[in-house]
Amino acid sequence: MNLPNKLTIFRMCMPPILIACFYLPWDFWNYIAAGIFVLAYITDIIDGAYARKHNIVTDFGKLMDPIADKLLSSAALIMLAAFDMMNPVAVFIIIAREFVISGIRLVAAGKGTVIAASKTGKLKTTLQCVAITWVLLGNPFFGKLGVPLDVIFTWLAVTVTILSGVEYIVKNKAAISFK
Repeated sequence: MNLPNKLTIFRMCMPPILIACFYLPWDFWNYIAAGIFVLAYITDIIDGAYARKHNIVTDFGKLMDPIADKLLSSAALIMLAAFDMMNPVAVFIIIAREFVISGIRLVAAGKGTVIAASKTGKLKTTLQCVAITWVLLGNPFFGKLGVPLDVIFTWLAVTVTILSGVEYIVKNKAAISFK
């Protein structure tokens, strides 16, 4: 198994650890959760860059890398909503988009087509990472100034999530045709 696929599998193992952080008795559990989340996100960047650089892009990676991202992000989002740290409507929109796009990927895969992530999808992932991390860190620096960057990042991520979902559906409508 190549390094990018090992990193993807590593990232798929991170959600239970991230979830456990929410139940730690220490006051700084959210910083540990943020560190784990950022570490996992960095492995996502590394595995993709390494796979492209060394020309070892695999169908496993194309299919499982987005699933690893969704598992990690969904775990963080659900826990943030459960602990009243993030708006549940924002969480629902983000997770609903992931289900829809995963469904399209499955239909396309059933037809022998593997659909790679788009640039807008990658931007969506980055903005979600920033929003989740910023919320976990408690809106550092700017929160004391009354600037709700955590909320701004969250709704910016939601907006790009919706846009990337629409783009994905339009670009791949042939893969989900009802014929």
